[in-house]
Amino acid sequence: MTVDLASLPIRSLRTDGGRLTYREAGSGPPVVFLHGGFVDHRMWEEQIPVFAARHRVLAYDARGHGGSDNATGPFRPADDVAALLRCLDAAPAVLVGVSMGGATAVDCALEHPELVRAVVVSGVGTSEPVFEDPWALDVLAAQGRALAAGDVAGWVDAFQRFTAGPHRDLADVDAEVVRRVREMVLGTLGKHAPGEADHRVPVTATWERAPGISVPVCAINGALDAPDHLAMAERLVRLAADGRTVTVPGAAHYPNMENAARFDAELMAFLRTLERV
Repeated sequence: MTVDLASLPIRSLRTDGGRLTYREAGSGPPVVFLHGGFVDHRMWEEQIPVFAARHRVLAYDARGHGGSDNATGPFRPADDVAALLRCLDAAPAVLVGVSMGGATAVDCALEHPELVRAVVVSGVGTSEPVFEDPWALDVLAAQGRALAAGDVAGWVDAFQRFTAGPHRDLADVDAEVVRRVREMVLGTLGKHAPGEADHRVPVTATWERAPGISVPVCAINGALDAPDHLAMAERLVRLAADGRTVTVPGAAHYPNMENAARFDAELMAFLRTLERV
């Protein structure tokens, strides 16, 4: 099966909290791709056609990102994923998420375990992140300063340091990856106003509850990602009852974009282990 992404319509799901948009392709066991914070479902452009050959693929925009509506009241991202899976009859699904998307996948496994077949994360542990490394703290501080000054360009520049990771300059990253990340981030920022309320409701005690995740958990990390991101993913797979880690060389926080062939091969290998269970 060959999927032409341009031919895939952007579909909408109406929820009590607003409209969620998504793309769907293929048939078979469901795989749901969850994007990172401030980007959108387009970060999975390389993966959608590859995995649609054997799976029913869903890639959606989290609330407040991409084409999905902004939140107007309290919500939990994991509940949005649950609503998507239930309304589209796509459970149990393998949830695949980078950064914020991986955290949402873990939250969904904790809060809605009956809907989740397995969890794949990249560069994240749970939705309660732990940042201790000086490099990451410096990036976050730079973002904070830019935000306080209303400096959108400066905030994006700081954000893009995560794209490169601590071991490279942004000039060392494929220019197309940098361009795509920037385009998605600016699109999401453009949906929001300064001082806008954050309506997200946290899922609590995630690290304490992680040992109760009974489904397989796989971390597919970029080898050049920040130490804190790698440490959180490693901590998660150690806590999970069935956890494993693989590494994608030549990539940082977005391994599926920087080294799609290797990321896809590792994810496909993990999905095949599920077929044997």
